[in-house]
Amino acid sequence: MTNKLNEITVSTEHIFAGKVISLQVDTVELPDGSTGKREIVKHPGAVAVVAIRDGRLLLVDQFRQAMGRCELEIPAGKLEKGEDPMEAARRELQEETGYTCGKITHLHSFYTSPGFADEIIHLYLAEELTAGEMALDDDEFIEVYEATLEETQRYISEGRIADAKTILAAYYWQLHLATKHQA
Repeated sequence: MTNKLNEITVSTEHIFAGKVISLQVDTVELPDGSTGKREIVKHPGAVAVVAIRDGRLLLVDQFRQAMGRCELEIPAGKLEKGEDPMEAARRELQEETGYTCGKITHLHSFYTSPGFADEIIHLYLAEELTAGEMALDDDEFIEVYEATLEETQRYISEGRIADAKTILAAYYWQLHLATKHQA
């Protein structure tokens, strides 16, 4: 890979700064020397947790205003300023499901929509789960579900699970089980 496709930021105009995201418009110099505009959503990053208990994936159901409906998802949340992603994953698991984990492993980090956003999600596997109390934010209303791999795949095909992080988690789980059975 070469740098011949790189764009150089000439200027940045800050449009909006909110609680979760900010929006900026960058003027960039393109590889051919001309200029273009790039609208960029800035996000502090997030964590998501693949938590499997007794052969069932922990899912949370909550209303998503942007989608206009409820969505089944793996536990997840945004990073606080300066927060370690692994500790944030532990925190989000406990807050949203009530479970704590004895073991947590980083699986992968990925960008959600690199064409217009810098949000990165750090995906973790939580094991050795212990039930406890949820600690939801004041504006969070969540129901916790446990689903087998087959149920999870059905929820994906039915559109009840439609977000990328949860679909990725389901595929990870499926691959993990297939690899485990081959060993």
